[in-house]
Amino acid sequence: MTPANGTPVRVGVFGLLGSGNLGNDGSLEAVLGYLRAEHPEADVDALCGGPEAVTARFGIPATRLHWYRGEYRTASRAGAIAGKGLGKLVDVFRTAAWVRRHDVVIVPGMGVLEATLPLRPWGFPYALFLLCASGRLLRTRVALVSVGAATIGNRPTRALVRWSGRLAAYRSYRDAQSRDAMRAMGVDTARDEVYPDLAFALPTPPASAPSDPSAPPGPVCVGVMDFHGGNDDRARAEEIHRRYLDGTIRFVRALVEEGRAVRLLTGDECDASVVAAILDAVGSPLVTAAEPSSLADLMKEMAAADTVVAIRYHNLICALKTSTPVLALCYAAKSDALMTAMGLGAYCHPAREVDADRLLQQFRALEKSSAELRQTLTERNLAAARQLEHQFDSLTAALFPATDQAHTLRKAP
Repeated sequence: MTPANGTPVRVGVFGLLGSGNLGNDGSLEAVLGYLRAEHPEADVDALCGGPEAVTARFGIPATRLHWYRGEYRTASRAGAIAGKGLGKLVDVFRTAAWVRRHDVVIVPGMGVLEATLPLRPWGFPYALFLLCASGRLLRTRVALVSVGAATIGNRPTRALVRWSGRLAAYRSYRDAQSRDAMRAMGVDTARDEVYPDLAFALPTPPASAPSDPSAPPGPVCVGVMDFHGGNDDRARAEEIHRRYLDGTIRFVRALVEEGRAVRLLTGDECDASVVAAILDAVGSPLVTAAEPSSLADLMKEMAAADTVVAIRYHNLICALKTSTPVLALCYAAKSDALMTAMGLGAYCHPAREVDADRLLQQFRALEKSSAELRQTLTERNLAAARQLEHQFDSLTAALFPATDQAHTLRKAP
């Protein structure tokens, strides 16, 4: 993948990567796998939230996303407020300088065009706008690849997201409603495609052997989240969190009373407090906690389980990829859409209104249909893999036109 002048194409990856969110890092892993397989000579580096973690895990150079190190901490003192304000100005020049050094910048997956969790406009939406604006001004192609989007009520955040979408050279979405949301916010999506989430391109661990129907029920994985609602729920965030936590504790306790082993899983470092609260409340040796460091770790845990109950979007994907029946606690429409696309639309439960009794009923119905659901998931996973192969071919054609002809010839039978 070397242009006529002999210089390798310079590719940047951008986002809240290396910051403790396993789903974000899984999306990066999928894109790096594509680049290394299809464009091995590319010179790749990152502008991201956790540069040290990205370099240590993925072996690429990385630069801190924000000049001000306390960007995502609440600023209450004058010095911190001034630091954040100065950082916004400095980041204009830092982002532009970084973008200038690249031919292509890829934003790998993630819900970068949504505000389904608490979000301030001057945080990541502002950083994404700086990236896309710099790309347009400096003629660096910026690609938003299999990203999530949702209609946003907050006007400043909506404006930043809308302009980020308009200024990007390439856009694709992880579900149809994301594309619809961007269209509703004023972005021309006529040429934008929908593909599965990038995490579906990751390797899948070997499936566990089918359980003996006469054997006792196997373990249940419960994926948890430090959930306080979304951007529009700030006034009742603590009430939402308490209801979610109480309902989850009641559900886990009911499983334990039936003699079921429960494995608690996280998807972000901040989820540890929820794990601790459940362990303390239930107080049973049947309840244990894993410490996954990647989506691969999550998938290994879920492949060994009979059933999964999860709330984080990428925890759901990990269960679905391993063809393990999963019940989703849905906090945003993206989870409902994912479950429907994979044939499990009947097994969704509202995360803001967790009802332990109803959740148990849905869980038992899920387990009764386990064999058929595993077959359905196997078929849907094969289809998702084929779609993502097409996504990567489309990405090569859009971002690397100088090498697309050679790429096409190399893949021809």
